[in-house]
Amino acid sequence: MAQKKESPGALQALKTELKEGNLRRLYIFYGEETFLLHYYLEQIKKSLIDELTESFNYHKLTYENFNVRDFADAVENLPMMAEHTFIWVDEVDFFKFPEEDRNKMAEVLSDIPEYCTVVFTYEMTPWKPDKRMAKLWNAVKTAGVEVAFNKQEQRDLVAWITRHFASEKKRITPDLCVYLIEMTGGTMTALAGEISKICAYSCSDQIVKSDIDAVVEPVLDAIVFQMTDFMGQGQYGPALIKLRQLFKMQQEPLSILGAIGKHFRGISAAKVVIDSGKNASELMRLTGMKDYPAQKAMAAARRFSVRFCRTAAELVLETDNAIKTSYDDPERLLEVLVLRLAQEAKNG
Repeated sequence: MAQKKESPGALQALKTELKEGNLRRLYIFYGEETFLLHYYLEQIKKSLIDELTESFNYHKLTYENFNVRDFADAVENLPMMAEHTFIWVDEVDFFKFPEEDRNKMAEVLSDIPEYCTVVFTYEMTPWKPDKRMAKLWNAVKTAGVEVAFNKQEQRDLVAWITRHFASEKKRITPDLCVYLIEMTGGTMTALAGEISKICAYSCSDQIVKSDIDAVVEPVLDAIVFQMTDFMGQGQYGPALIKLRQLFKMQQEPLSILGAIGKHFRGISAAKVVIDSGKNASELMRLTGMKDYPAQKAMAAARRFSVRFCRTAAELVLETDNAIKTSYDDPERLLEVLVLRLAQEAKNG
């Protein structure tokens, strides 16, 4: 089995290890891109376990049935009629165990046999190792590697989306790929489901925007982006239609307000970047935005004055306070906010 390497580039290292059949003894999988997480989990299983001996050599433990003794037994069990065993442990935060169990976990993780591969996965539970627990942390970092499955870059997603449509004998333009990313939030899990729906809906081999709009339910941020664009153009009606779409989706008023506030903070930051003579790359560096939202924020910021950005921030804070402290209807307060922002933008 491979020895521990540095974690930067861990996903690329995992790809190489799978290709070469040289897997490590311990992996920690976490991150928001669960499509990739499960894909590589399945690839590890396929590389180590065959169907005939799966019941003997594959073990899945979860937070509901996990105990340290069973885990230790599974790790120590010799493979039966095979060369490897594989253990998947899901949503188990062993750093929160009592001291006796933590010490036992450290002992087991420090001595995983060569024939055994263990993968801990974290989707709902944050992976936040307490490095002050030196014995346990040293066991983890010595035996294993942490692999973060983060959202993919736009360029990679466009290529991936194009391939998925092509596998269904459908064509899609790069611009529509970017639009689909915006509408879904850009995770592969969401995209995979929506691509299937779009392919089933479209009667043509060329995907058009109306196909996407017909079957894809946009995420909160996508609708707020559209609503912000309408407000920036001083268009009350379309902006309110978008807001009411969010109400129909049963989005919480404070969540909607938070998204509006986040978008205007991004626009304010973009305004500062533009006034400093910099481009979207600087905005991405300063704020951590991805390419597409950064480009949209830069485009919106060119339409707004510094005064408007300051007023928008004040109105969002005022609405937040009103929702939390008054007896007024939160949906009505949000409608008033949208109208006032659109009016402010119209007045320059």
